[in-house]
Amino acid sequence: MLKKIPVRQLRMGMHLHKLEGSWIDHPFWKTRFVIDDAADLRKLRACGVDECWIDVDLGLDVAGADDATLPTPAREPDPEPAQARPEAPPPLPRAGAAAAPAAPPRPPEPQTDLRAELKQAAAICNRGREAVLAMFGEARMGHTIDPETCLPLVEEISNSVARNAGALVSLARLKTVDDYSYMHSVAVCALMVALGRQLGFDEDACRAAGLAGLMHDIGKALMPLEVLNKPGRLTEEEFAIIRTHPERGRELLAEGGGSTAAMLDVVLHHHERVDGSGYPDKLSGEAFTQLARMGSVCDVYDAITSNRPYKKGWDPAESIARMASWKGHFDERIFGAFVRSLGIYPTGSLVRMASGRLAVVCEQNPANLVAPTVKVFFSTKTQLHITPTLLDLSRPGTTDRIVGREPRVVDGVPRFTHIDELWADPEALRRTR
Repeated sequence: MLKKIPVRQLRMGMHLHKLEGSWIDHPFWKTRFVIDDAADLRKLRACGVDECWIDVDLGLDVAGADDATLPTPAREPDPEPAQARPEAPPPLPRAGAAAAPAAPPRPPEPQTDLRAELKQAAAICNRGREAVLAMFGEARMGHTIDPETCLPLVEEISNSVARNAGALVSLARLKTVDDYSYMHSVAVCALMVALGRQLGFDEDACRAAGLAGLMHDIGKALMPLEVLNKPGRLTEEEFAIIRTHPERGRELLAEGGGSTAAMLDVVLHHHERVDGSGYPDKLSGEAFTQLARMGSVCDVYDAITSNRPYKKGWDPAESIARMASWKGHFDERIFGAFVRSLGIYPTGSLVRMASGRLAVVCEQNPANLVAPTVKVFFSTKTQLHITPTLLDLSRPGTTDRIVGREPRVVDGVPRFTHIDELWADPEALRRTR
């Protein structure tokens, strides 16, 4: 049972479940442990956080806490605490059951202007690339991986998503071909956090989802580099090797410890599909968990919008439309929340306006997903570039509107080469390339 108490009441032998407040406000990146070290107890009392949660099933209660004694836990910790506790999001409905008609939550209003957050997001992307690169290197050398060492990075990503969800998510999509394996993990982490927020997860559950996203492809560190980095399409034999990365990743994390059952589930099952056509276990129904379903959506979106050695990434809005057409691939409720978290026309999408102009989507409007802020830059009537102009489609009196997606590539040839420069800060783009 969880109990909220003042930090000053913490004693040796208590099981610390959670500290209230941001993770950056205290020195403990890892919580959920029995306090058995006097130095840790002193740090806790001096950390500046006023309240915390203890689990009295796993340690001492306030009454009877004794500095001289240590408890024997009454039971093993819950293997999926982030989903089993009262504050966790509700479970998926039973297979075949109709979901209760509930009004979908609106994405939170951004706290920070997109262009301002892009600069911070660029720095986080760079730190994320280095962290994942180092983690892959450790795995290739045969070392164990401790996911909790990545918690500070996940905290930074989560905070950036909270300030402006579109900034880091959109910027991470612009990875180079050489950086794909590393930046893909950072992008999926950010997408998982944004999706978790849309689904109503609390902050801890969002971070847990983000950490699972960051680790989801760790098994690729154990794939042969000549297969992983092959510039062309894989042969059937090579694809069979790559398809082993979920199992290899789960084994790697399980050996090192520090991984939750929920994280291992995402690592193993992010390539499953709701109709049972995925791999490695062809899961469907309740066996395909909510967090793994989230991972499958986020993984696919980032993969198809990213440039790969053998193909250019699809436009974000085109990717959303194609994913919506793949019946049986994704959980409808989760995919709907995913679209609301990004927008029907995600930032960076090329769109056609009713006026005949082309525009790039620059920022979302959480209150009206079909009325984002766009930048018009091309006239289809004259086939000439025009002065780029920002247009807030939600502003009263605005007469222009989006009438559809516009292809970026025609007959294999890109139509425009400066689309990303139109919506993203040039300095932020330079820092991520």
